[in-house]
Amino acid sequence: QVYVVQSGGGLVQAGGSLRLSCAASGSILGRVAMGWYRQAPGKERELVATITSGDNTNYADSLKGRFTISRDNAKNTVYLQMNSLKPEDTGVYYCNVLVRNNLYWGQGTQVTVSS
Repeated sequence: QVYVVQSGGGLVQAGGSLRLSCAASGSILGRVAMGWYRQAPGKERELVATITSGDNTNYADSLKGRFTISRDNAKNTVYLQMNSLKPEDTGVYYCNVLVRNNLYWGQGTQVTVSS
């Protein structure tokens, strides 16, 4: 079994910053690919950023330069640093972990950016 637990998020004013964390535990051997997605009210879930087991990163084009994904391999934890936040960044942010071709999701965390 794999467990994915998220932390961070909350309410921030436009222009502010937040950092999300996502820790994976359980039956994990070695590095795993991890990612962040988000879902705004009334919209579908969309890619934010991913990081492979080899530390290659991929970002949604609209978020490049403002969001940074990183990881702590010793802790099987991935982070999402979000800077210069905008009201349109509001939504529920989800972390996922790919373990042996199975995708495990975190519980989601609310990010609200006020104007």
